[in-house]
Amino acid sequence: MEILTIKELLETGVHFGHRVRKWNPKMKEFIFTERKGIHIIDLEKTIRLFEEAYFFVRDEVAKGRDILFVGTKRQVQDTIAEEAKRANAHYVNRRWLGGTLTNYGIIQKRIQRMKDLEDMEKSGAFDALPTKEAMNLRRELMKLLRNLDGLRNMNTLPGLIFVVDTLIEKNAIHEARLLGIPVVAIVDTNCDPDDIDYPIPGNDDAIKATKLITARIADAVMEGREGRSGGRSGAVQAQPAAATMAPSANGGETKDESDRNGKAKA
Repeated sequence: MEILTIKELLETGVHFGHRVRKWNPKMKEFIFTERKGIHIIDLEKTIRLFEEAYFFVRDEVAKGRDILFVGTKRQVQDTIAEEAKRANAHYVNRRWLGGTLTNYGIIQKRIQRMKDLEDMEKSGAFDALPTKEAMNLRRELMKLLRNLDGLRNMNTLPGLIFVVDTLIEKNAIHEARLLGIPVVAIVDTNCDPDDIDYPIPGNDDAIKATKLITARIADAVMEGREGRSGGRSGAVQAQPAAATMAPSANGGETKDESDRNGKAKA
């Protein structure tokens, strides 16, 4: 079963890394070449590692474990929410609150507070309060919804998390590591893959690139819930990376940094 193709990856710009000066040497094995000052990611390795991540997610969800989608930077916020909702999964797409995982008891209380305020608003209870008090409660509710709406149905800690941009979401990854929660993440050429259990080498800035990967992870969640095996069972174990990549796999015109995410980066 072909889950992801070279053509799809090329069309969405998954192969474009960051400028060479920004690279993390730990990503060397995932880099195919350098063109016009930009690292080009080895897409054969992206496909192989994505398949490992896909089947891991599918099989973990099939075992009854929940997944948490995390991506708070502007260009991925909508994608994270849309794909998590499509897969009936939990998500954080605005701000990662410290202790979201490691102090989940407190987070649960805030979620309950959010639900209580929603009930008050729906019942018209706010209308019976003094104007200033009602305004403050509505402001509190909006803040809670912005940060916790994607967690409203998460009654226990997730069994795994999926992350877009490991640098921005380093606190989420740190909390997951402390609790032994596996991390699946897109790792760009400026990232450190060491703390990621299932790294997916790829562009973590371009909207189309992150949408493609996130949508396929959501597909894995849905497949896991449906209990389909797809002809393969059990979590896939990591295999040695291929030594080389066929030149045609990363073919096409070389683009500059402005093409990897819609606007030039410093």
